[in-house]
Amino acid sequence: MHIPELIRLKRDGHKLTAEQLRALIDGYTADKIPDYQMSAFLMAVFFQSMDPEELGTWTEAMLHSGEVLDLSAIKGAKVDKHSTGGVGDKVSLILAPLAAAAGLKVPMISGRGLGHTGGTLDKLESIPGFNVNQTVETFRKHVDEIGLGLIGQTGEIAPADKRIYALRDVTATVECIPLIASSIMSKKLAEGIDALVLDVKVGSGAFMKEVDQARELAETMISIGKAMGTPVRALISDMDQPLGLAIGNTLEVIESIETLRGEGPEDLTELTVELVVDMLDAAGKVDDRAHAKKMLYALLKDGSALEVFREIIIAQGGDGSVCDDPSVMKAADTKITFDAPQGGIIEHINAEQVGLAALELGAGRRTKEDDVDHAVGLILKKKRGARVEKGEPILEIYHNGTGLEKCIERLHAAFQIGEGPAQDKPLIYERLS
Repeated sequence: MHIPELIRLKRDGHKLTAEQLRALIDGYTADKIPDYQMSAFLMAVFFQSMDPEELGTWTEAMLHSGEVLDLSAIKGAKVDKHSTGGVGDKVSLILAPLAAAAGLKVPMISGRGLGHTGGTLDKLESIPGFNVNQTVETFRKHVDEIGLGLIGQTGEIAPADKRIYALRDVTATVECIPLIASSIMSKKLAEGIDALVLDVKVGSGAFMKEVDQARELAETMISIGKAMGTPVRALISDMDQPLGLAIGNTLEVIESIETLRGEGPEDLTELTVELVVDMLDAAGKVDDRAHAKKMLYALLKDGSALEVFREIIIAQGGDGSVCDDPSVMKAADTKITFDAPQGGIIEHINAEQVGLAALELGAGRRTKEDDVDHAVGLILKKKRGARVEKGEPILEIYHNGTGLEKCIERLHAAFQIGEGPAQDKPLIYERLS
């Protein structure tokens, strides 16, 4: 099959056949199609999209490019959650142990940072010794015995998606609904789950800037799940300012541990609990949402969820003492403050600019080959709606000397301070199923 012809067909808006789409996935997985040709095809999809039939074939081809896990021997409901990505979004680190403490099995296969957004694997690797590269058999054992597994994509699970995922980050094709939907669903359905809950972010720090876009993405993934026999629920949540207070890998793990102690920021805790309630509900374990929330808050307060987190850290080679003393994870030694340039009300915080500010310090990667500095990052002292005086610290910068000037430029662009009031936005916009 002539690959340039397939690229041209999609570039010009034509529908590709199932055979052609499978040939692209199979050829790329087998190293018969180079990165530059797949990059060109992804850009063609970015501009011309895919219809539902194409998208179903593309997703199924990625799903079956590797092993599809069989977790049927594991007792209990297997439910996972996926976020479309945001700034300060460390929900997975709290949600997985909390859901496991509540009785669910959580087989979580995660990714690395994309552009200005952080990645769960990068955060986990800031824990000394934590190994995200587990075999499928070990992953299956952890899910069965501990209630969760936290790994990256292996060579066996959706290998086509693993490679395409990395390409999208460096070819400006991240914000494409068919590519986002197929990437998420191929990877998640390969986990052998019984149900999936999605956290679809919307706002300045999300890939979806408008609620209508986020709803379209959610509905696209729900329809893929329905076609493949897996119930999918989606929650559309705010990413018009960072979630929680910490941005940066080590700092976000520390905040996650604080939240697992019942001492985390209100917005982060609330969103995590709401998502776990949806996971329990999808598994048929919720008669009353208010009662389920009360139970989950109790699991945070009494340390049950934190103990599950400690158990998976140790099982995957990490230092479990971080749960007692998070300072074991060393943040950058040098810390300065970013002060309010004027007094007034913080009317808006552009979450994307905050994410890019952390990227300038080295907290993320611009190319798939870049190293990440786990120690650097930002901590918000004030959020949207807060009143500040001129010169008052509104953010702390943890840095190792790289990119500081550009970071501060980004922060000046991120904070809008005026007479107020700040626009009131809900943490959760809507639920879909």
